[in-house]
Amino acid sequence: MSLIDKITDEIKSAMKAREKVRLQALRSIKKELLEARTAAKAGGEISEEEEIKILQRMVKQRKDSANIYSAQGRADLYDNEMAEADVIAGFLPAQLSPEEMEKELKSIIDEVGARSMKDMGKVMGIAAKKLAGKADGKDISDTVKRLLAEG
Repeated sequence: MSLIDKITDEIKSAMKAREKVRLQALRSIKKELLEARTAAKAGGEISEEEEIKILQRMVKQRKDSANIYSAQGRADLYDNEMAEADVIAGFLPAQLSPEEMEKELKSIIDEVGARSMKDMGKVMGIAAKKLAGKADGKDISDTVKRLLAEG
C-alpha cells in the first residue's frame, strides 16, 4: 500500500473520529505528496526517499513555526503546530537514538579514514545517504563535528 493510500485511509478515520488537528495534518501531507507527484520532473511517481524528504521538511516547518509561536507567547498556535508535527512524524521511519546514530557515524568515520574537521564533507556525504530519514541532518552534523573534534 502506497503512502498516499495510507494517508487517504487515515483521513477517513480522522474524519469519522472528528480529530480536527490530525485531519488537518493528514490533508497537508496528501497535498504535498500530490503536488510532488504532479511536478513536471516527477512524471506521476515519486520515490520513497522523496516521500521521506517531504515528510521531514513538513515536520521541520511545523517545529520552526512552533518555536516562533512559543517566542511570541502564543501557546494555542504552538500546541497546534507541535500536534501536527507529531502526526506527520508518525509516517517517518523510526528515528535512531543518539547512541545508535553515534555508533553509525563512528563506523562511517573509520570507513572513510577521517581524522580532522577537513574530512567532514566526506563523512557527511556518506552519512546523509546512509542515515536519510533515520536522523535529523542537524543532529548528524553536530555529532560528526563533535566526534571529529574528539578524534
